[in-house]
Amino acid sequence: MKRLHRYWISPIFILFCFGINAQINIERIEPPNWWVGMYHNEVELLIYGDNVSNLDVTLEKYDHVEIKEVKRYTSENYLFLTIAIAKNAAPGSLTFKFQNNKGKTFNRSYPLLKRTDDRKNIVGFDASDAIYLITPDRFVNGDPENDFVEGLKEKPNREFKGGRHGGDITGIINSLDYIDNLGFTAVWLNPVLENDMPEYSYHGYSTTDFYKVDSRFGSNEEFKSLCSMARQKNMKIIMDMIVNHCGLDHWWMDDLPSEDWINQWPEYTGTNHRKTVVLDPYASQLDYKQFFDGWFVPSMPDLNQRNGSMAKYLIQNTLWWIEYSGISGIRMDTYPYPDMYFMSDWTKAVMTEYPNFNIVGEEWVTRPTIVSYWQKGKENPNGYTSYLKSLMDFPLQNALVTSLTGKKTWTSSWTNVYEELGQDYLYPDPNELVVFPDNHDMSRIFTQVNEDVDLLKMALVYTATIRGIPQIYYGTEVLMKNPGTDDHGIIRSDFPGGWKGDKINAFTGNGLTTEQKNIQEFIRKLLHWRRTNSTVHHGKLIHFSPQNQRDVYVFCRYDKNNKVLVVFNREDTSVEEGLKQYKEILGTAFSGKDVLSGATFKDATRISIPAKTAMIIELE
Repeated sequence: MKRLHRYWISPIFILFCFGINAQINIERIEPPNWWVGMYHNEVELLIYGDNVSNLDVTLEKYDHVEIKEVKRYTSENYLFLTIAIAKNAAPGSLTFKFQNNKGKTFNRSYPLLKRTDDRKNIVGFDASDAIYLITPDRFVNGDPENDFVEGLKEKPNREFKGGRHGGDITGIINSLDYIDNLGFTAVWLNPVLENDMPEYSYHGYSTTDFYKVDSRFGSNEEFKSLCSMARQKNMKIIMDMIVNHCGLDHWWMDDLPSEDWINQWPEYTGTNHRKTVVLDPYASQLDYKQFFDGWFVPSMPDLNQRNGSMAKYLIQNTLWWIEYSGISGIRMDTYPYPDMYFMSDWTKAVMTEYPNFNIVGEEWVTRPTIVSYWQKGKENPNGYTSYLKSLMDFPLQNALVTSLTGKKTWTSSWTNVYEELGQDYLYPDPNELVVFPDNHDMSRIFTQVNEDVDLLKMALVYTATIRGIPQIYYGTEVLMKNPGTDDHGIIRSDFPGGWKGDKINAFTGNGLTTEQKNIQEFIRKLLHWRRTNSTVHHGKLIHFSPQNQRDVYVFCRYDKNNKVLVVFNREDTSVEEGLKQYKEILGTAFSGKDVLSGATFKDATRISIPAKTAMIIELE
């Protein structure tokens, strides 16, 4: 073995490893445990240690569990062991006996646990939720003691915009009441797994251990506690995952099981990002291969999911985290970049094990013809079958910002969102899409709308009332921005009040401007209303074509009992709207109340829309 890798070892683990004949060294077994009663009841264990491939392995008698297959790859330091767990197997401890060619033996225990009663029925996020997106390192430093961790490469440096600043899981736990009070019902965390890279490791997308929470964020147990405490508050935790790549300093990179464990090239080759190759009838084989097998960046080796053991490793890792922690959803990074047939298998495995779960895939492209390819139920020309329920709606996000900031020409600027939404026929279920004004990879929405508070309010109202599942990035509620730069370290700035001594505190209101407080209260009012209005969760949608030379847009969410009229006016002056265009939904007169301003309408035959305003009118 080329080097021993740092790895957290529990006291129980030490007892397992250092018993009789401890000279047979097994450094790790992954997954570290499994459960009885899982649909996925054949588990391939990755066993890593000095010359383990040369060992014979047997399982001491355990009713209804057996070794089904043993695989050996190029490296002598890996052994892949498949165990079959029958439905009637009992929880307990398996004992594997390893024997070398000199007859020396070593026993290793492996936990087989009982499932938590509610795991199989975990309910994922849906259109009744509002998601709060957090970059953990930049939110709240709840435990300064874990800012510096001996043995990890990057040390804390809050002065460096791209450095480790100290936000952690304890900080998120301590903030759950704040998030709940804002009206959010779900929290999506950017990756929390170990990211032991020498620099720019705070974002978490270069995983170096798929089974360990980064110690600078906390521990596996703390993450599990976060999920449990959120559940007690009727909130859901969404875990950011990556199966396309790992970090260059991942523990296996110095000693791969086989050359095809990752996608190798004669010289570094990055992905070409050509999303159209999945259906392009003219695409070359090289372009197709480079899209899927090219590396995302030089520091992120591209994993080869066509290797059967790699595929099983990634699927099992996902199932392990769901079962272990009780998360309510996954956001899958770079969803189209791994082998697409593997992604079908991966998603199907998750949704089969947890039928009420939800996964949202990132397909960052502004063409719904491409995004819709990946949604469950889509009939694709090449026969590709997907099991993915949700995707990030980048096309609609792009159209929304264009409508809010674009110059009015011969037609209304709202034509962008109107026509983008008109392509929803491409999606099997547009109500499952995640809609958002911004995220961690793009400029803050307040910056995108040129720091215009009125336009920001329109973006928030649109996100909260249009079909789909709304997501808002942390700090939007206090007008966080990135003026003059698109540097991610600035976009993902520290949340004010998340560090001891911060002069501005979003939690207490100290130091916030009147404008910041107003937006905080605006979001609170908007989302608390949304929580209780099922019509905007699952109601039907009708929208009306914006009229030329007038920046007004109107749509209605409705079901058999209720109607919610949503009205936008981008003009610098108030607009009087007659009901002729909206007669099919409003009739010749309407009554109702604007949720935001409190204005009431009684048998009104016109709508008076104030300048640069959004209105949400609950119709009587």
